[in-house]
Amino acid sequence: MGSRATIFLSCLIFFMILQANALQVGYYNCPTECPAAESIVQGVVESYVRKDPGFGAGLIRMFFHDCFVRGCDASVLLDNSTSNPNTEKNSIPNNPSLRGFEVIDAAKEALESACPGKVSCADIIAFAARDASYVLGNISYDIPSGRYDGKISNSTEALLSLPPPFFNLTQLIGIFAKNNLSVVDLVTLSGAHSIGRSHCSSFTSRLYPTIDPTMDQDFALFLRGKCPDTSSTTNAVDGVVPQDFVTPNEFDSQYYDNVQARKALFFSDWSLLTSPETLQLVNDYSTVPGLFEESFGKSMVNMGNLVLLDETEGEIRKSCRAVNY
Repeated sequence: MGSRATIFLSCLIFFMILQANALQVGYYNCPTECPAAESIVQGVVESYVRKDPGFGAGLIRMFFHDCFVRGCDASVLLDNSTSNPNTEKNSIPNNPSLRGFEVIDAAKEALESACPGKVSCADIIAFAARDASYVLGNISYDIPSGRYDGKISNSTEALLSLPPPFFNLTQLIGIFAKNNLSVVDLVTLSGAHSIGRSHCSSFTSRLYPTIDPTMDQDFALFLRGKCPDTSSTTNAVDGVVPQDFVTPNEFDSQYYDNVQARKALFFSDWSLLTSPETLQLVNDYSTVPGLFEESFGKSMVNMGNLVLLDETEGEIRKSCRAVNY
């Protein structure tokens, strides 16, 4: 009985602390919640990512794309419906390039079987991004949880809220600052471009009709071989290429070497070289072993704190693809 009383008291104090609407590492550890939640998500993510690293890249990107639109509320997961025919999932930044929805579905199904109605889809995305970072790059960090799922998802908001690949540094700093994220967070989170693939259409403006002088010319010619000019072609196929041709399946600091060499795909990548502060960060992440990996976890936690809903504003969805009715 003493042990049970101690556990109850600990959980009571724990949830009193959470009344301030703050996230907490180990939020689900109390027996009344779902102590196995993080390990369940981890097992699902590992099974998918070890078969296809692209799932891992998609999950990391999904966390970013979720948090930058209305905060980290899993609004990116909602499918179109009769009442809402234009969700974030179908916005230009997300469709067809965003991946990993089936991983979230599998994790949610396992969690609902173990702990019905306890774990939010927003937290599943946060856990999945963390676990994918570990599988792909041995990047380890604790991610606080206790988020609620949002009920609103709008494709136009995603288009206006997510930074496109053609933004310059001033624009990037502005959109990060709007989300209470620093220049350090900007440069650090850009390192996610070390993993995953990009559609050619995201950067072919740097290849045609003339090669962008901010890109290494030999690299640009190489990319032209992968991404032909389709501007005058009807129903052309939008090809895909690795974001990092050197270590395409490893989440590491190679991205910063690529940026230094002007061999990164996006204009936004090159823009990190255009201020002394961001240039120094690029150089540090390229040369100091382990610095990027340590900083990445901190910036992911920072991003995970964006615009938190409370229980009156959000919910714990039964299905990550639809709001509760």
